[in-house]
Amino acid sequence: MMSCVFNGMELPCDCYAPDVREIMSDTIERFGKEEWYKVVLTNEIHGHLGIYSTLGAKMGCYAMSLHEGDDEPKVLSYAGSQPPVSCFNDGLQVSTGATMGHGLFFLADEDEKRIEAHFAWNDETMLLRLRSEYAQTIQNDIRHGVEAYGHSPRYWSYVRQLALKYWSQWNRDEIFEKAE
Repeated sequence: MMSCVFNGMELPCDCYAPDVREIMSDTIERFGKEEWYKVVLTNEIHGHLGIYSTLGAKMGCYAMSLHEGDDEPKVLSYAGSQPPVSCFNDGLQVSTGATMGHGLFFLADEDEKRIEAHFAWNDETMLLRLRSEYAQTIQNDIRHGVEAYGHSPRYWSYVRQLALKYWSQWNRDEIFEKAE
């Protein structure tokens, strides 16, 4: 997707928080500049570096990489409207350009909230979801954080570290699956 504001997204390293700088080079090398900047923009707009917002950006990048062309899809998210899972929606919107404001982003009316989205272009549709083993890892990691720190500032620092880890280590080509 072409930028309509930036002429490239090259920012000096010192613009990033120290913990983000630590993962920058390796993460860009592994997953590319486009994913890097989509995750950066997502989390800056989102207001904090989060797990689900990062996964949304990664899934949106993955969906766009599977589609021929650069047109924006219609996106139906199954993440609902209640945090923390709904934070996924911010990443989807930033990474695909399919926003609520464009009338291209919709929320499924289902009780079960999950990291899953349906993408539709004129000639193509796909349903992507987070693989169960990754969803289980997140649940286990979050449970550990709550048990160890409650919802104290240390817990939120722990969540940030998890988001950095998932961002820098989880490959979008491996963590999502096409569903039937």
